[in-house]
Amino acid sequence: MANSGYDFYLDRCLLPVTPSKLEVTIRSMDKTLTLINEGEINVLKKAGLTEVEFTCEIPQTRYPYAVYKEGFKEADYFLDYLEMLKNGRKPFQFIVCRRLPHGRKLFSTNLKVTLEDYKLTEEAGNGFDLTVKIKLKQWRDYGTKLVSIVMNQAAAQPCRAADTSPRPAKAASYTVAKGDCLWNIAKKFYGSGSRYTLIYDANRALIGGNPNLIYPGQVLTIPAG
Repeated sequence: MANSGYDFYLDRCLLPVTPSKLEVTIRSMDKTLTLINEGEINVLKKAGLTEVEFTCEIPQTRYPYAVYKEGFKEADYFLDYLEMLKNGRKPFQFIVCRRLPHGRKLFSTNLKVTLEDYKLTEEAGNGFDLTVKIKLKQWRDYGTKLVSIVMNQAAAQPCRAADTSPRPAKAASYTVAKGDCLWNIAKKFYGSGSRYTLIYDANRALIGGNPNLIYPGQVLTIPAG
């Protein structure tokens, strides 16, 4: 790829020398199972994370074939940039722009990745120049998904047993008989003796201060339930 119309970007950093080789691996996540009497089958799944690998030259001096966006930079600039990408623990864009010699654009690669590994090599035959072997892995954004549950208000109401107790639709009157008490009268009209206070409050002037003292012949007002 050297000297060709290929531009390699790691985030915003343009590599000065185009790598001579680029390997992109699309990993398969398919799974092979063996069924009784059916033999092997292949369970198809979505592709795994794409892996990218290439080796690039980082020159210490400027060469005619090297390209810099903002003037020549020595090797330590690119080494510091690689260290920042690795230690920053954040994904970044890996971009390869391809074009023919006459300028027509070809397809481009634009992949969100993380820097997995990089290996520096110094060889006597390269003088002070370095080569760096870089491995990238695709990054897929993820996060906790929030689910909103909207409940019907009627459905959200607590269940209550239906109250089938008899109760007068409107106020009534009752003549106290021998042996009566407010508890029994309330149970008769409301289905629950504990509601005797309704009758007592409506007849307090007649009964007096003690709800237990009622006498035969008294006519009590029974409030509507």
